[in-house]
Order: sequence, then C-alpha cells, then structure tokens
Amino acid sequence: MSDPAGEVVITQRQGPVLTVTMNRPKVLNVLDEAMADALVAAFSGLAADQTIRAVILAGAGRSFMAGGDLARFQADLPGAPQTATLLIDRFHTLMRLIKAMPQPVIAAVQGPVAGGGVGLAFACDVVVAAEGASFLSAYTKLGTSPDGGTTWTLTQLLGPRRALEFVLLNEAVSADTALQLGLVNRVVPIGELMEAARAMAEKLARGSMGAQGASKTLVQAATHGSFDAQLELEKKAFVANAGTADFSEGINAFFARRPPEF
Repeated sequence: MSDPAGEVVITQRQGPVLTVTMNRPKVLNVLDEAMADALVAAFSGLAADQTIRAVILAGAGRSFMAGGDLARFQADLPGAPQTATLLIDRFHTLMRLIKAMPQPVIAAVQGPVAGGGVGLAFACDVVVAAEGASFLSAYTKLGTSPDGGTTWTLTQLLGPRRALEFVLLNEAVSADTALQLGLVNRVVPIGELMEAARAMAEKLARGSMGAQGASKTLVQAATHGSFDAQLELEKKAFVANAGTADFSEGINAFFARRPPEF
C-alpha cells in the first residue's frame, strides 16, 4: 500500500485485486495535473501484469470525483486553453489505459459526481454506486463542452437524445435513476460500497483473464462496427481463446462438474 501521507493517489493490493483511490478528499478529488499524473502512473503497466486480475477505482471522502480543478483555470483565465490542454492530455491518457487493459475496472462511486468524474466513472467497465450518489454534467454551465470521453460513453449508454439532454440541461441524475437508465450496475448502501466493489472484483478475479479481456474488447467494438464485422471479431477471439490453458481448464471443469480454476 502506498503511504497515504501527502499522496494524491493511494494504491492497495489484496491478492489479485488492486484498489486505486483518488485522495484529495478536502476538494472532492477534483483533478489537477498531479492527480492526473499519479492516476496514469498507477494504471500504466497494469495491462501487462497478469498477477493483477481486477481493479477498483475509488475516491476518498464524500465524493468519487467532482470534476476538474477549476481553481487552476481561475488563477490564469487567459491561459485557460493551455491549462485545458495539459489536463485533458493527461486525463485522456488515463481513459485510454482503462479501455485498453484486459482487466475489468470497477468504479466505486459515492457522493456528488460531476464533470470529468462522470466521464471517468462511466468509462470504467462496471459501476457500483452508493445510495445518495448523483451525476451531473456541469460543463455547459461553465461555458464549455465535455471531455473524458463523456459524450461517447453517454451516447452509447443512453442514445443521442438522452445524452444531449444530460449534457445540456445539467440536471443531476440520482443513483437510482442512473441504475434504471443503465448508467450504473448496482446501487448499495453507502456503508457497503467498498465491500460490494471488492466482492465483485474478487469474483471477476477468479475468471479467465484472457476470456474477460477479449469480451471487453468485443463489447467496445460492437458500439461502432457492423454486425458482420462483429461476427468475424467474435470468431477470431473465440478461436484464439480455444488454444489457451484457460479454455482447457474450463472444458474439463464443465465435464467434471466443478468450478474452473483459472
């Protein structure tokens, strides 16, 4: 576990599960360059580390993340475009790492989540939300448009009309409504958030890393490819997995009527 004293991101490993916690609770974990760099550092290299089989992304304190650090912009409004470029480049590097890694990433979300926090949470593969959590775009209230893949993710999850409504009207969406809309996977009591996220991560960690990574890639491809193209991708992935030790174990476990040990 990283030393939490002064650390803007804390990592803690429990067996095959890595928990990455954003640690700026006094400012609701808003993103600045230091946190963005620390998050990129925490996620870099994970794709190649097969000993880590699931990742939880969490936020310390009462909010998962309340967006970007607006004080950075207020301090130098004429230089806002340059500041935005620095922050967004780092932030988007993080998004690409999360999407590309084969391990499932679970967002454990609580409190008011806004701006980039929304994009970050919904970019994860699974979202477990605490009761009382809320999601707000907030970008257009500030006179700008979303980043962090928010428009892509929302459009895929909600469709273009509801995605645009979410972005333009800036009305907070409750955890329960987010569950109904398919934006989150589970809603749990606030005191059970990390326990629920860990239970899910541990279950996923017992699965086949190759099969789960291929499934993650396939689902992402399905959002923009044709049906015929998807059939070919599925065939390629299945055939590749059929030659692995995990597949042999899965088949043997099925006929032995026992849980597989991947």
